[in-house]
Amino acid sequence: MIDAAYCRLMARYNSWMNRQLYAACAQLSDPQRKAERGAFFGSVHGTLNHLLYGDTAWLRRFKGQPLDGLHARVEIHADFHALRTARQALDSELLDWANSVGQHWLEADFTYYSLLDGATRTRPAWLLVVHLFNHQTHHRGQLTTLLSQSGVDFGVTDLPAMMDQAP
Repeated sequence: MIDAAYCRLMARYNSWMNRQLYAACAQLSDPQRKAERGAFFGSVHGTLNHLLYGDTAWLRRFKGQPLDGLHARVEIHADFHALRTARQALDSELLDWANSVGQHWLEADFTYYSLLDGATRTRPAWLLVVHLFNHQTHHRGQLTTLLSQSGVDFGVTDLPAMMDQAP
């Protein structure tokens, strides 16, 4: 079981890591970001898009908002700068959500519709929040590999290192 403090910490970590990764990705040209690299979502840009999709879908679910226009394989933004702006806005929204989430909500069951397989499932809300943050870490790990293979230094990614940074 997690608590609201975990949500706030992981939302901060998500935002911190996204700022670092987008700065690192900006060192690549657009063709380099969009080059097929054999990753789950093909390219650096495709992986950034997928992360935006996943976080948007879960946050909309958690906030009771519709999932209109979302699908895992849809390119949300073809332009890197638009993608980065959307990421920053979503990270701010995720931080706001994390700052307002309550323990009762985390402990309750949550029913959601999967865009991937069309199934409706009920799981503990806390488990789905852990999935949200784990999913982010999983795909950011792929991005750091792709960046490293491209000769780009993405900086420190460890959660304890974030604690040395200003809030």
